[in-house]
Amino acid sequence: MQNRCASVNVETGRSVAQIYATAMTDSPSRLSPPLQRHNPGLLLISAFKLGEVLLFFAMGVGAFRLLHKDIGDVLEKLAYHLRFSPESRLINFLLIKSSILDERLLKRIYEVFFIYAGLDLVEGIGLYLEKTWAEYLTLGITASFLPWELFEIFRKLTLIRVSLLTVNVLVFLYLFRLVTARAKRIHIARCNRQDS
Repeated sequence: MQNRCASVNVETGRSVAQIYATAMTDSPSRLSPPLQRHNPGLLLISAFKLGEVLLFFAMGVGAFRLLHKDIGDVLEKLAYHLRFSPESRLINFLLIKSSILDERLLKRIYEVFFIYAGLDLVEGIGLYLEKTWAEYLTLGITASFLPWELFEIFRKLTLIRVSLLTVNVLVFLYLFRLVTARAKRIHIARCNRQDS
């Protein structure tokens, strides 16, 4: 009886032991193509968008919970709970402004917040998965809000508005560079195929 380890494969000229050793060292991770790493810029933008989802969803839930309630009473209870003076100018300002909120306006507010949350969720997941359509969608939506953000800064300059504008301009520029670089690569590849 012949030793199995000593037998040699006629086709490859390798012993069974060599084949087993190769099979053991060539794990699926070594045989499969290397995993591509995520684009760090897209991951960062995706995380920002998913953070906006949480913010807009929470604001939508808050507006929804104010339906069928006296907003003035809710604000007074909140001011008392946070130990604000009931005679403070801020509380009086909020109470005056809350008088314009009716059921119909609150319904519109929470619908808008939920729509924004849904849109940001689609953008965030699409960017995480590095989908081209998500890059174009985010580019278009970001570009559409830039004029409004500039107008708001000219109306009243605040740190929050400047920060949001800065983040959105950086997102826009990064995605614009990414999309144009991809379009250029595709154009060059098409020209090379036509030349050959």
